Amino acid sequence: MTKRLVRIGVVVLVLGAILVWAFRPAPVPADFATVARGPLEVTVDEEGQTRIRDRYIVSAPVPGRMERIELEPGDPVIARKTILAQFRPVDPQLLDVRTRAELEGRVKAAEAAIGSARAERDRFATELAFAQSELKRTQGLVAGGALAARDLEAAEREVKAQERAHQSAEFSVRSAQYQLEVARASLLQTRAGQVATIPLFSPVNGVVLRRLQQSEAVVPLGQPLLEVGDLADLEIVSDLLSSAAVRVQPGQPVRIEQWGGDRALNGRVRRVEPSGFTKVSALGVEEQRVNVLIDFEDPREQWKAIGDGYRVEVRIIVWSKPDVLKIPASSLFRDETQWAVYKVVNGAAVRTPVEIGQRSGLEAEVLSGIQQGDQIVVYPSDAIQNGVKLTSR
Repeated sequence: MTKRLVRIGVVVLVLGAILVWAFRPAPVPADFATVARGPLEVTVDEEGQTRIRDRYIVSAPVPGRMERIELEPGDPVIARKTILAQFRPVDPQLLDVRTRAELEGRVKAAEAAIGSARAERDRFATELAFAQSELKRTQGLVAGGALAARDLEAAEREVKAQERAHQSAEFSVRSAQYQLEVARASLLQTRAGQVATIPLFSPVNGVVLRRLQQSEAVVPLGQPLLEVGDLADLEIVSDLLSSAAVRVQPGQPVRIEQWGGDRALNGRVRRVEPSGFTKVSALGVEEQRVNVLIDFEDPREQWKAIGDGYRVEVRIIVWSKPDVLKIPASSLFRDETQWAVYKVVNGAAVRTPVEIGQRSGLEAEVLSGIQQGDQIVVYPSDAIQNGVKLTSR
């Protein structure tokens, strides 16, 4: 009897063990990642468009007959040498005293504009000379260890900014001189006894961007004819969401991608415009946008294939650090009011609160909660709970 009970007990134990084994929870398959250290960058990503800083729309200086324009878009032009168009004004006898007085006033206004432009150019020249002297002084202080390298970068950026401002002022002087020539030529037509051909010269070195009028025609005063500009003076304008633009500051580095080349270009934020505007997205949602202006930092030879109005993608680096403890952003989830991850301990998931610092689109900085070398779950599903056994997918 006793042996029989023993046999029955053994059978019951075996059957119980089989049932436990058969109905025990199967490990949940999951993807794992190892907590590691490395560089981390936080960027603001958006599309951008190239444009020429100083573009000129050349218009008819007088009403009259314009000869056919032979220049094509892309043709090079030289300031005050290349003839863009030729005009035969209308009969000057049709111009009355009032028109002549207006043209004389235009000449005087153009002369005053030249004086103002030259004064502005001289002011920027003085600012440029001061910035260059400050750069030399900063270089000496940095070499002696009195200042940080960041101060030298700021001084170099100031010199570049003043050089561009002086260049823009020089273009303004040329444009004012060009307007004076046009005004004087118009006035000469009212005094001359015969109709002469008026040549229209290019105001800047560059290329023809657009031809707005081609065929010979009688055009009114101020009719737009050509658009010219210098392709070496390109900048990038990118309209960011206002919530992203507040993180962008002048001087921050930029990576320029998807422009058609085999590598990213380097740029730097020059200005964040102070005024935003409303733009309707492709989904029909009104968004507040802010224009950010970016300068190329690489030599012109590396991006000479880029023209005016080309599409690019920009990554503005708003924060970076060469060595941080980081994890994939896809491993994070909200646990009430804090961030958490599932750490793998002895093959089981352990819910672990973590403190997160900076975040990019793919990675996040870890301040506390886990250590380098810990294994965590990536893309945790609803099937994963605290204490659940895991298996690698």
